[in-house]
Amino acid sequence: MNLRQLEILRAVVRHRTTLAAAEELAVSQPAVSNALKAMEAQVGFPLFDRINNRLFPTAEAMTLYRESEAIFALHAKLEGRVRDLRENRHGHLAIMATPPLAYGLLPRALAAFVRQRPQTRLFFDVRRYEGVIEGVSSRVAELGFALGLSNHVGIAHEVVHRGEMVCVMAPDHPLSLRASITPSDLARHPFIGLERGTRLGEAVRDAFARAGVPFDASVEVRYCNTACVLAGAGVGVAVVDPFSPSQGGAHPVVVRPFAPRTPVEAFMLWSEAEPLSRLARAFLAEVRAARASP
Repeated sequence: MNLRQLEILRAVVRHRTTLAAAEELAVSQPAVSNALKAMEAQVGFPLFDRINNRLFPTAEAMTLYRESEAIFALHAKLEGRVRDLRENRHGHLAIMATPPLAYGLLPRALAAFVRQRPQTRLFFDVRRYEGVIEGVSSRVAELGFALGLSNHVGIAHEVVHRGEMVCVMAPDHPLSLRASITPSDLARHPFIGLERGTRLGEAVRDAFARAGVPFDASVEVRYCNTACVLAGAGVGVAVVDPFSPSQGGAHPVVVRPFAPRTPVEAFMLWSEAEPLSRLARAFLAEVRAARASP
C-alpha cells in the first residue's frame, strides 16, 4: 500500500463518504471509489462496511489509520523542511503535546518564543499520550509534553508543573457552594467521567476506590476539555486536570478542589538519542520561565 492509497484511506475514515474525501483531496469521487476497491483487493480484507451510503471503517482499517499517523507526521515534517529551505527560513522545531498542556500550559511559552524568532518555523501537533511518546521516540518531534509519565527507554524528561485534579461544574450547580468536592458528593449528582484506560481516567477511578465510592459516570469522555465543556453546559460535574478549566468554552465553569488529593504532573520530554538543538533548548527555557511566572 503506497502513500497515496493511505492518504485516501485516511480521508475516507475521517469523512465517512467518498464524496467528502474526494473534495478534500481534490480528486474525483470515482477515483476515490476505485482506489478503495484496489486497496481491498490488495490487502485481501474489507476496509469499510457500507451502510446507507456511508462508509464505516472496519477494525483493520482503523489499525492502518492509527499505524499510518507517524508516517504522515514525518511526511509533514519533511514538507515543512523543504519549505524552510525554499523560503530561506532559519530553523525548524517540532513539538507535540497532549491536549491539556497544548491548550493550557504551552501557548504563553509559544507566544514568547515566536515573538523573538519570527524566522523560525514551528510544527505543533496535539496528540494523545501514546502519540506524543511515539513522536519523540521516532524523532518526528524534538520535544513532547504530557501529563503523567511511565518509564520509556531513551526518553529524557523534566517535570514542568505539579498540581492536583480539580472538580468543574456550572456556576449554578449545587456543589459550587462547597469548598471542596469528594467522591461521595459526586455520587449524588450526574457525573462526567474520563475514559477508562487513560492515565487521568484511572487516577480518578483510583480516588473513588480509595474513598470507597462506586465510580458511576453518567457520561464518559476521552478528553478533559470535553468534560469541561459538558460540565459548563450543565450536563454534570467532572474531575479534570488543573489546566483544562482555563481553556475557555461556550459556558463558564466553577472550579473546586477535589478530595482525596489526586496529584498530576506535567512533563516535558525529549529523546536521549541526539543532543537537543539550540532552538529546542531555547523553547525549554521559555517553558521554564512561563512556569515560574504567575
